[in-house]
Amino acid sequence: MINRRQFLGFGAAAGLALVAGCTGGAGDDETDSSAEITGPITVLTNRTDLANSALPAYAKTFEAKYPGTKVTFEAVTNYEGDVTTQLSSGDYGDVLLIPNTVPVEQLPSFFEPLGDLADLKTKYRFTDEKAYDGKVYGLSLGGVASGVVVNKRIWQQAGITAPPKTPEEFLAGLKAVAARTDAVPYYTNYKDGWPLSIWNSQRAILGDPTINETFPTDPTPWQAGKIQYITDGLLYDLVAAKLSEKDPLTTNWEGSKPMIATGKVATMLLGSWAVPQMKDAAKAANANPDDIAFWPFPYQVGGKFHSRIEGDYKGAVSLSSKNKATARAWLDWFVTESGFATDQQAVPTLASSSLPETLKAFQDTGVDLVEIPAATANAGKEDEIIKESEVDLTGNIYRQKLVDIARGAAKGDKDSYFAELNRRWGKVQAGIMK
Repeated sequence: MINRRQFLGFGAAAGLALVAGCTGGAGDDETDSSAEITGPITVLTNRTDLANSALPAYAKTFEAKYPGTKVTFEAVTNYEGDVTTQLSSGDYGDVLLIPNTVPVEQLPSFFEPLGDLADLKTKYRFTDEKAYDGKVYGLSLGGVASGVVVNKRIWQQAGITAPPKTPEEFLAGLKAVAARTDAVPYYTNYKDGWPLSIWNSQRAILGDPTINETFPTDPTPWQAGKIQYITDGLLYDLVAAKLSEKDPLTTNWEGSKPMIATGKVATMLLGSWAVPQMKDAAKAANANPDDIAFWPFPYQVGGKFHSRIEGDYKGAVSLSSKNKATARAWLDWFVTESGFATDQQAVPTLASSSLPETLKAFQDTGVDLVEIPAATANAGKEDEIIKESEVDLTGNIYRQKLVDIARGAAKGDKDSYFAELNRRWGKVQAGIMK
């Protein structure tokens, strides 16, 4: 699944909005199913690690099923930034992953409609996540669960064999790791930044399936007991307690994989997509891949853990593609027949498919997997508040400042910073939700 997530700041999203109309609007009909499936297509991907290995192998199978087709991959390292620029130019391949910078109302300006939401949601998971005005514009390549990647061998050495049930138990566990092992208890991946955005993927922990709808109606999400206070507060507390790496300015995402795989690091909050990557890192380092486990976020409601499952990047057919029939055939085949999601230990997009082993083991910890519907009555409101308040809820900038305050590198404390965030958010929220 996703190798990295990056938030590009408000300039990127705003710039995209200015040029959205330049590529033309979507047609009234979906891709012509009667068109001949033949000829070449270019597929943009963020999986630089698979572009020269696994992905071409999938392409060969597709090309054998559809003689006369040719699939070429264009791997993009800075996917969000570079592909956002390509969208503005009108030249962005035939099949691509929808960048997070594209507001939902602009989906028809860049991508082909794939069908009616009412029809597709009976067959696929996560269809509402990239839908607009009753049409679906992207199909997830697989879903992810939210949680915590741990080296369970290190946690066992610290005396903990089951997932902590509360933030307080989690902090106590990290302290035990610090006291009884040589491992860094928690690794923030501060420098790369995008891993900090994953702290925003924990909304299901409250067990409220309507939270995406109600979240924009709340002017103070960083108030005690609310989701941002719980999640961002835990990040602050573990850094303030010196349970993370000594110098966050020197963290390195690629380097963090062998570190947790070999037990130099004990814990990282990531999506379930990271588990196979950490296991692969363990194999490469001659460590035990079975040391890597996936635990729920340390919070329970009604005596149960809850974890959000959501679609990862969504595959889409480019509105500017010259070969939409083959592009659509590739997308459908990749989602339903390739086996990619299972190979990546992801939640299959096809609703009739069962969970992979990694997520079955995750369920065995006693967690409910929850798919939270996108907002409908308040669709787009949260994005508007984020943009206008410049509190990058889905990004990393304000959380990097949170870490800086917690480690003493910036002025303030948890209460003063959360009060500032509530003021900035609430001031804009009042105008947008009136």
